[in-house]
Amino acid sequence: MDPAVLRDDMVDSLEHESKGCVRTTRVSAAMRAVPREAFVPEERGAYADRPFERFGTRVLAPSTAARLVEALEVEADDSVLVVGAGVGYTAAVLAELTGQRNVHAVDITRRLVVDARRNLAEAGYDGVLVDRRDGADGLPEYAPYDRILLEAAAISPPAALLDQLADDGRLVMPQGTGEQTLVVVEGGEVVERLGGVAFRPMLVEGEQADTVERNRTRREDREFARRDAQARTGWEQDWIEWD
Repeated sequence: MDPAVLRDDMVDSLEHESKGCVRTTRVSAAMRAVPREAFVPEERGAYADRPFERFGTRVLAPSTAARLVEALEVEADDSVLVVGAGVGYTAAVLAELTGQRNVHAVDITRRLVVDARRNLAEAGYDGVLVDRRDGADGLPEYAPYDRILLEAAAISPPAALLDQLADDGRLVMPQGTGEQTLVVVEGGEVVERLGGVAFRPMLVEGEQADTVERNRTRREDREFARRDAQARTGWEQDWIEWD
């Protein structure tokens, strides 16, 4: 079937009152324009409203991506930073809203950065900048940003991201660990809570799937397994002084 037809069907379903994820004509037009099959290998599966796994990360379901983009309220010519580029799909939708040169994305996993760049180029959005960075550090070279989207859960917004947000800027993120809520942050404070979500926690350096480890003894393997079973991951560790 023609991918454009599948794309229209997908967005129609997201606009329907049963889901209500797409609420504005601008987001509707943007999602209808982006060829999602360039970011998800299986063409028909690309337009199914379910998540996928790729290179150790979760590719967001279209309904989840729509919720994030609608919450961000991007205006034309806004400068946008996406933390957690993943396969690049959300960045492409944002590029439709504000222009490719205004969208910057970072990811801590090198394979995902390479994949996102390739996918964006194939889909016609090679003007989007994707860099390999620790998301907690943001991308200060191009700050301030009118909009920042954090596509990973954290207990609180990383201080560096708040510093890189414009004075009247808007940051959207999943907040929490076990129970998460999609929140909007303005002026350093949560100003909106937009319902429950389920995202993986934000990773810190060394936790990404492509981290190279040295060879360990069996005893060390057992000890690491014991620690992993007891430890919380990344930004679930609220005892870390993130500032």
